[in-house]
Amino acid sequence: MASLSLVAYEDSDSDEESVSNNDDVSSTLKSDSAVKQFLERPGSCTTGFSEDRPCTNTSPVGPSWQFTPTVWQEPQLVDNCKAALQIPSHALPQNTVCPNPIKRLAPSPAGVRPYIPKRQRLAQTDDCVTPGSSVRSNPNAGTSTITSQASCSKMLSEVSERVCPYLGQKLGRMELPRRSLLQLQAHQGPVNTVQWCPAPHTSHLLLSASMDRTVKIWDGAESGRCLRTISTHSGAVRDACWSPCGRRLLSGSFDTTATLTDVETGSEVVKVGNQFRVTCLALQPADPDVFLCGGFSPEVKAWDARSSKMVRTYKAGIQQTLDILFLSGGKEFVTSSDSVSRDSADRTLIAWDFGTTAKVSNQIFQERYTCPSLALHPEGESFVAQTNGNYIGIFSAQRPYRMNKKRRFEGHKVEGYAIQCEFSRCGSLLASGSSTGLAHFYDHQSSRTLHTLRAHQEACVCVSLHPVLPSVAATCDWSGEIKIWQ
Repeated sequence: MASLSLVAYEDSDSDEESVSNNDDVSSTLKSDSAVKQFLERPGSCTTGFSEDRPCTNTSPVGPSWQFTPTVWQEPQLVDNCKAALQIPSHALPQNTVCPNPIKRLAPSPAGVRPYIPKRQRLAQTDDCVTPGSSVRSNPNAGTSTITSQASCSKMLSEVSERVCPYLGQKLGRMELPRRSLLQLQAHQGPVNTVQWCPAPHTSHLLLSASMDRTVKIWDGAESGRCLRTISTHSGAVRDACWSPCGRRLLSGSFDTTATLTDVETGSEVVKVGNQFRVTCLALQPADPDVFLCGGFSPEVKAWDARSSKMVRTYKAGIQQTLDILFLSGGKEFVTSSDSVSRDSADRTLIAWDFGTTAKVSNQIFQERYTCPSLALHPEGESFVAQTNGNYIGIFSAQRPYRMNKKRRFEGHKVEGYAIQCEFSRCGSLLASGSSTGLAHFYDHQSSRTLHTLRAHQEACVCVSLHPVLPSVAATCDWSGEIKIWQ
């Protein structure tokens, strides 16, 4: 009895299901019989077809019967049968040997793109020399990548068509930029500095160093393309500068290294390691193979790129070096620090003898403000210091480096940012960024404001004036945006 009750329990899931299955079987049998009678009727749609290839129905529903498979391979004949007998499509017999012609698979779309990660797409879009395939999968991807690399290498070494007409001309007065020409948004972090190449024949190249650990080289005069991305650092790149010949660039990073890179090939020439985070760099004017490194350390170190060895050490006894500036001839240089005493800032600006590593003077700036950046006038008779007092001070470049207390450049805001300032090549203009996002242009002789440019929404940390083109400037801000102005 127990086994009978168990069987009864398994078979009694639902009486309604059994009735439904019986109805389906009976409807299928009726439809099979009707279709067979219709097809065997004289004058039906199957007249003239061969019946020498029988096929047995192996469907679990309905008896075995023979039919002509050729009929089921003609969708038009099947549709005529269905319309004549008014039979729904789900009631037709299913055959596992002969394929069902009514159910057709949709063709797969051709040329489906593979999934590309977002970081890879951004890298391939921004950097035309990054190795790898193109974003779109096409058979000519390798050829296009090689062509793009060749084009970028050509632009890194040849003279720009826009700069060429100005080469050899007498240097005139710098004109004020007023409208935006290009907007470059490729860095993933704040941009610390931008600088045009000082060599006239490659002055269309623009350098940018960012907190996203990269240094980028742009075609800033014409297309605005990113020609090279240098990713030799594992930390934020705080400062970078060109060599006088324009073939190399020097970069310093928070990873405690300073790297000299070949611009055309992108290869690393030399890499030196300091025991502190590098925040400022300077190339020796008389010997560009020697450079200075300063940062979060009481020392400033001099390195020789030819031997990759440290040649001199300058001990200041301070916490951090903010900027380094070589004076005319390269025999002396000035450093700015974050050291401010209660009564006087006797170590804010320090003048050094490059050869002997001795301090020449530390009584240059007597006000209690730090100086985040320094700039030398092209004629070499004076230099300026950006101060956190929201003004730029003027100093003599000759001993004892006296400050001009009658003149200063005011109107911009610093407010803790490392706002940089720069002279035009003719020396008539002084440009400075501002924490308010403005770019200020001052007349060097009168110290008055000539023009104020609404450059960015975030703090404008750097303004660089083109060395050849008379009315072109580049600006960058704390959000990673770079703009070219004319």
